[in-house]
Amino acid sequence: MSSDYNNPAFKKLLKRLQEESWQLELIISGFAIFGLFTAVGPISDAANLAQLKQQLALTIVLSIGVVSCAILIFNLLLHVVLRGLWIGTLGLRYVSGDIDYDSLNYSEKFTKYLKKKVGSFDKYVATLENYCSVIFAISFLLIFYVLALTFTILSIALIASKIIDNDNLPETLRLILGISLIVFLVFGMILTFIDFITQGWLKKKKWISKIYFPVYWVFSFITLSFLYRPLVYNFLDNKFGRRLSFVLLPIYIAILILTSFQYQPSNYFDAVDYSSEIAASRTSYLDLLDENEHVDEFAIASKVITTPYLNVFMELTDNVEDNVFNFNPDLVPEKDRRGLRSNIIVTNDINWSTIRKQQKHYLNTLNQVYNVRIDSTDYDADFILSEIKVKDIGFETYLSLKDLEDGKHLLKVIRKRIKEGDTVKHAVCRIPFWYFKD
Repeated sequence: MSSDYNNPAFKKLLKRLQEESWQLELIISGFAIFGLFTAVGPISDAANLAQLKQQLALTIVLSIGVVSCAILIFNLLLHVVLRGLWIGTLGLRYVSGDIDYDSLNYSEKFTKYLKKKVGSFDKYVATLENYCSVIFAISFLLIFYVLALTFTILSIALIASKIIDNDNLPETLRLILGISLIVFLVFGMILTFIDFITQGWLKKKKWISKIYFPVYWVFSFITLSFLYRPLVYNFLDNKFGRRLSFVLLPIYIAILILTSFQYQPSNYFDAVDYSSEIAASRTSYLDLLDENEHVDEFAIASKVITTPYLNVFMELTDNVEDNVFNFNPDLVPEKDRRGLRSNIIVTNDINWSTIRKQQKHYLNTLNQVYNVRIDSTDYDADFILSEIKVKDIGFETYLSLKDLEDGKHLLKVIRKRIKEGDTVKHAVCRIPFWYFKD
């Protein structure tokens, strides 16, 4: 079929499909809006959890999903509303036809003004049709723009991590190569953005276009623009599409600004995002966590402790494992299996005896790296692997409180790290609690 796109019969088919496309648009919009409203909550919760667990790759993927859902929900709702108005105008036109200004019996001044400003009712119907079709198409184009921005930022991050911070490369080479590539990408981002907001101005100037072409070619792969380029240029060659593109961008910015507003109750205090000597976040207490909430790396059983012991939980994150590896490089595996991985087992050649030894070695190092302090008293940590929710694993220990006085206390988790050959300690967590003997 693709080879017959110049065939008159194919063009006739396209014209017929265009005339009937509104039905498909409404069906797709309806199902899509229902699915997006259902999915955006779980995706947002999963993104917050991945951020808490410091899973960078998963956080980026899920954040893209949340932003894409928000864009599609807004655009498709707008599309459905305008399509509904368009269908209403068709029904009204069937009943009363075009606007008969003479029958309104207005004065000559108002009649001329309304004929000029309002015009034909058919023109209004056609304008609504254009808005509906363009908004529906641009909804999915905007998702590609989000991906383009994300991939560009990821390219810079990959250069920084894989070249500039790569100790396996000579320092001079990695600095020259890495900085040169980052400068090129940043310069290319600026040019691409200018070309985007000016709708192709850089491509119109002869001498500038020669400089911009290599940048355009490289960024067409980074941003995957080769997949949706026909859609972009079909918008740009249409005056109505260009106008709508200019209108939608300020609307999105305005919505973003409006949704950022929230009531501020104090000049000094805002939301309780983390626990400290003067704050107690709900994510630091296991009994306060809702079904969809998760531990922010460290937590204890409750704000008020009445038992002669205290349960301390530490979530297993990439950061915790990196701290263990930094303290004991012997534990660093030949191949890092962290990150997004398939759970399909491709081999059964697993030495469980060796794995158990490595796990014990890991826990021994973990208990050297982390210990617990209540007020000014140190406690030897004896963390073991544990699970508080399905697939929400970490390490927990229990501390004896038999010698602790009643009242407010501050728990600190102390981490050791080796810096320039010396062992340095610092608190990575502070959680206040109240102890009263039962």
